[in-house]
This record gives sequence, structure tokens and C-alpha cells, in this order.
Amino acid sequence: MTLLRMILIGWILTRYRLDTLLLHQQVPWPIRFAQWFFPFRWIIPATGSEGRRVRLALERLGPVFVKFGQILSTRRDLLPAEMAEELAYLQDRVPAFPGQQARKLIEGALGAPTTELFQHFDETPMASASIAQVHAAVLHDGRAVVVKVIRPNIRKVIVKDLRLMELMARLVNMIPDGKRLRPLEVVDDFRKTILDELDLLREGANMATLRRNFEDSELLYIPWVHWEYTRRSVLVMERITGMPVSDVDALKAAGIDMKALAERGVEIFFTQVFRDSFFHADMHPGNIFVSRAHPESPQYIGIDCGIVGSLSREDQSYLAQNLLAFFNRDYYRVAELHVESGWVPAGTRVNEFEAAIRSVCEPIFEKPLAEISFGLLLVRLFQTARRFDMTVQPQLVLLQKTLLNIEGLGRQLYPQLDLWKTAKPFLEHWVREQVGPRRFIKAVQQHGPGWLAKAPQIPDLVHDTLLNLRKIGGVEQRLHERLDDLKREQHKANRRLTRRLLAAVLLLFVAWTGDPSAWLQSLSWQQWAGLGLGGLLLLWP
Repeated sequence: MTLLRMILIGWILTRYRLDTLLLHQQVPWPIRFAQWFFPFRWIIPATGSEGRRVRLALERLGPVFVKFGQILSTRRDLLPAEMAEELAYLQDRVPAFPGQQARKLIEGALGAPTTELFQHFDETPMASASIAQVHAAVLHDGRAVVVKVIRPNIRKVIVKDLRLMELMARLVNMIPDGKRLRPLEVVDDFRKTILDELDLLREGANMATLRRNFEDSELLYIPWVHWEYTRRSVLVMERITGMPVSDVDALKAAGIDMKALAERGVEIFFTQVFRDSFFHADMHPGNIFVSRAHPESPQYIGIDCGIVGSLSREDQSYLAQNLLAFFNRDYYRVAELHVESGWVPAGTRVNEFEAAIRSVCEPIFEKPLAEISFGLLLVRLFQTARRFDMTVQPQLVLLQKTLLNIEGLGRQLYPQLDLWKTAKPFLEHWVREQVGPRRFIKAVQQHGPGWLAKAPQIPDLVHDTLLNLRKIGGVEQRLHERLDDLKREQHKANRRLTRRLLAAVLLLFVAWTGDPSAWLQSLSWQQWAGLGLGGLLLLWP
């Protein structure tokens, strides 16, 4: 099946003439020369814009490739405007499947007709994405809801694409420098992420967690989940009213403070990553809306929480310190942190790594901070990876993707966004809270009750520990005594071996000095003495 899928992918790339994209790239001349002899170049015309052909090809290739297009659509600073506009259609305007089929899937999952479940169900989808599509409905108590249903047979398509990605990752892994990228681990991480997205019960739990983390917050609102109508393939949640974050004209017309909106997006990201260690990892514009309630203090509305990420405390600490070091241009500290965290080999020379980082960052920092693209900085840094054998960190892939989404969205809303100025105070505050008295007091507050509950057990634990140490000491003493005995036995064995080797030499000497034919009949007294000494050495214990 993988071979058939590869053939299909090749045909789709050919059908939409994506080979024309190479004409604008710096590719080796043999490839450019071979393009002129590409047979389909003269058979299939390249109709339509390149952006439209890329978008249609990704739609035909399926959900895995649509996800890739969604990520690209947020990077307007890296793509031509026309292509970015076309790829934006992938965020919520993927071709829908029939509403009648959606109704049957919902009824099969919930075990009842939609007429019993809802006062009204609209078969015309509100939006359609790569994994699922959503329909408007009204509960019998009058509450407006949204019903999300997984596309039919989508798991089979995803599994096929994942097998193909794994095959491609294995091929990359065979390249001498490919293992540094850890392609198999990255694909495995992506597999878990996208398969988790097929479980809407998990998405509902993610929404509940995010809602609890931002309860009563002016920054972010997450809709309610109606658990009684939610299953693995169906999710029913509160219907929200807001403006799509990608509709900049509508936001401006509503009087939304665009600067505050862009900065709050950055604040939400860093709050999720460092305060909660639980972040929405699919924050493309199709999943984000803006409330009309308070235009001077804009509030985001987040949906589609199927992909979330988290970091360990160690990763949080290293990441925060790395970003702060970048902000302060402390390149030595950046290099040092990479070595300490194991992101580069332990034997890496920090001074050389610092010099390489400096050569990458300084030209960028010469620009005004508002014009610096963090995404571009990451690209430049990764270009130093080959020299220092820097490995890809799978646990940071989702974070990097989300950060690129946030920066792309923020610059779309407010091109003068200073990501560095917005993020630096937050990071400094977080780092201060991780050390010193505040952290100690917080730890006491969190763990104090548990410590008090265990306090009565401490004397018994100390007593048991001392007994164990005494036993260990006794065992160690017996081991030392046994080791001394073994050494003495070895010494004796060595002396016995030496004596017997000497006896063998004496016996050979006696036999060699006599007449081999009759030496026993005519032994001299010296030979008898040698035989006696040899025998004595052999019998000596």
C-alpha cells in the first residue's frame, strides 16, 4: 500500500505541476537541466497560480499534508503573499463531506436520532478542516452548540501517510548527517500527536484543562464541553460568537486594539508554556477568534484543542534561560546551556560554539527589535547544527511550531510587534519565581501538608536506615575479610605454581644431562640429588 501511496503522491505532484516551484529556487544545475526533459512538462499545462496549485495538491494529498499547509499559511514573512492567501483556505475551508453522512455518524456514535438529541441540527457544515467538520445545532433547552464529527475513514488515510513518512524518515536516517535530525523520533512524535487528534474525548479533556487554567481571565476564553453528548468521534461544545482573527479588516472596523491583541497573543503563549506547562499547539488562525465584548481589552477565543503540548520542568528552565540569554546577547550562556542540557555533545567546545552563535545572531540583532523575526533566527541557528552535531529535540518540535504560528499571527495583526520586548519581562519574572524565597515558600505551600503527614514516620525511617547502614557495614567488613582470604589463597597458589615449574625444569635438566637410553641405571649423585629436590618441590604443599 505504501508503494501505491507513493505513486499517488507522485501523480498529484505531477498533476498540479509543482515542479515549477523549483524554477525559483537555487537548485543544482543538473536538476534544473533535467526539468526541461520532464515528459509531463509538455503534456500537462501549469494552469492557475502556484499558490492555488500547491493548495489543491495538499488538499488531494490528505490531512497530514493539509496540516503542513496550515503551518506554512501563518508564515507570511517567508512566503509570497499570493501563496499565503491560498494556503489560508486550508485552515477551515477544506472540502466538506455530505451533511447527511455527518448526521448518520453522529447518530451512530450517540446511539439516538439527531431529532431526539437536538432541537435543531443543521446539515450544512459551518466549517470543514482536515480531520473533522463542524455543524451548528440547538439543544432542547435552547442552548446553541457546535457539533464536531470526525471525517469518515480518515484514520486509514492517516495511517498510510504515517507509514510513508516513516519510510522517508528511515531513508533520511541512512544519510550520514541524517541521524542528527532524529527523523524517526520526530515522525513518532507526530504520529502520537495526529492520532490523538482523532480522539475527541481527549480534545474535550484538553479544552476543560485550558478553560480551568484561564478561568476568569481577560486573555483567553475556552468554550464549555457538553460531556453527555461527547464521544471519541463526536464532540458537542458551546457555540461561541466572535470574529475570525484572520479577518483584520473586521477587527479594525470593530475598534479592536490591534497592538494589545498581538501582544496578548504572545502573553497567552508564554503563560501556557511557563506557568501551566500545557499549551495549545495548533494555534493557526482558523482555530482562533476574537470577542467583540471589550475592543479596548481584546480577548481571544480558542477552539480545536486536539493538539496540546507540555514541557518538563528541566525543559522549561533551559528554554527560559536560553531565550533570556538571547535577549541579552549572552551567547556564551546560550552555548553553555546547550551543552548542559545535552542538546549538543558534552565534548563540544563552548568557546567555538559561542563564536558560531555570535556570527549568526549579531547581523540579525543589528536590526530594530520590532523587525527581527524569531523564526528567521531559529532557521539561522539550525544552520550551525551540522558543525556541532546539534540534535533535534522531539519534545520541542510542537513548541517551535506553536511559536512560529504565534509570531506569524502577531505580525499579521500588528506588523510592528516587538516579540522580544513583550516576552522578556514575562521570562524574567518566571525565572525569578523559580529560585529564591518565593520558590521556597511556594514549594512549602504545595508540599507542606504532605510533609506534615509523613513527619510521624520519620523516626522509624531514620531507625531503619541506620540498621540498614549497619548491615551494609557488616557485609562490607565480611567482604573485605573474604577478599583478604582470597588474596592469601592466590599468593599460596602462585608459590605452588612457581615451585612446580622449578621442579619440572630440574627434572628436565637431569634427563638431559644423562644418557637417554640407560640413565636410570647409571645416575650420578648429582642427578639423584636433582631428582630428590624436584620431587620435594612437587610434593611441597
